[in-house]
Parts: sequence; structure tokens; C-alpha cells
Amino acid sequence: MSIVKRDKNFNRDGKSPTFQIRIPQEFREQLNVEAAKDGVSLGNWFKELAREELRRRGVVPKG
Repeated sequence: MSIVKRDKNFNRDGKSPTFQIRIPQEFREQLNVEAAKDGVSLGNWFKELAREELRRRGVVPKG
């Protein structure tokens, strides 16, 4: 069994605001497979993609 890496949460109350999207189940399964290949949760996989895109656009990611 592998351990899924998650971001450390630096908020005082221990919870970050949620970001919810609706996607078809088949698409979700594909995304889960790719995130698992990287050993991270799907949420962290999305966050890293977003951070990479911000950097590509010349924006320094916060958090």
C-alpha cells in the first residue's frame, strides 16, 4: 500500500476552503489514475498543475 502525499495545511483552524467541480465519473477515474502514479491525492495533483500554470504565466504561486 502506498502513502498519498497531501499538502500541509497552514491555516489556524486546520481547514482550507473547498473548491468543488463536477466532472464525469470516467474522467475522474482517469485523473485518479494519473494522480496515483505521482503518489499524490487528486486535490494536490490539481494544485500542482495550477501552480505550474501560474509559473508558466510568470505569476509566483502563493501557498
